[in-house]
Amino acid sequence: MTLVRNASGSALPANTAVAARAIGATKTYGKGDGAVIALNRVNVEFAAGAFTAIMGPSGSGKSTLMHCLAGLDELTAGQVLIGDVDLTTLNDKHLTLLRRDKVGFIFQAYNLVPTLTALENITLPMDLAGRKPDRAWLDQVVDTIGLRNRLEHRPSELSGGQQQRVAVGRAMAGRPQIIFADEPTGNLDSRSGAEILDFMRRAVRDLGQTIVMVTHDPSAASYADRVVFLADGRIVDEIQQPTAEVVLDRMKTFGR
Repeated sequence: MTLVRNASGSALPANTAVAARAIGATKTYGKGDGAVIALNRVNVEFAAGAFTAIMGPSGSGKSTLMHCLAGLDELTAGQVLIGDVDLTTLNDKHLTLLRRDKVGFIFQAYNLVPTLTALENITLPMDLAGRKPDRAWLDQVVDTIGLRNRLEHRPSELSGGQQQRVAVGRAMAGRPQIIFADEPTGNLDSRSGAEILDFMRRAVRDLGQTIVMVTHDPSAASYADRVVFLADGRIVDEIQQPTAEVVLDRMKTFGR
């Protein structure tokens, strides 16, 4: 596989379509002597149809980067793009519409509506947008997450792993351009976590989904196609086709 350094500085296979990118992304909290630089001129690209993990020590800027890429937080300087749309040029209304129509989210806390069934939670973003789901795609998503016999159950009737599967299904159901996952297995036991990560990997490989995941867990990162490492608000390394052992060894160097 040929890797090239493109305009943003990321190493991606030649002719790879890009789902999201950051260009000179800078995020500063506070002012003057008390200012904290969370992102320091970050240049990175995320391939379409790939599963990418973002890792780094606590305070490295990994969650800030994801939130800025997803349009949940604003940059102090630089650009973030979803496809060819520059989020920094959008007003609040158009940013909300982009997040609704082009972006899926998976959070550690599930964020399901307790009064709705699993199926209603999965289709909720489309219902709010006034769009009917693509039935064939929805069936594929339901089969991928393996909850066809639990669709009429409410969240309180589901295990933690099943609730997170619903959250994954909700993120995928609208066929977004990209899904951002923030520590999606953080509240799960190891077996449930492995099931969720396997579902996410299958969504990329079998359904063509694009996923960017923030995680601190080398085992979780090993499910990704690529791991990008941050330290002190900068991209410092990346690994293609990672294993848990290689990721763990790289993470250990941050403590030196």
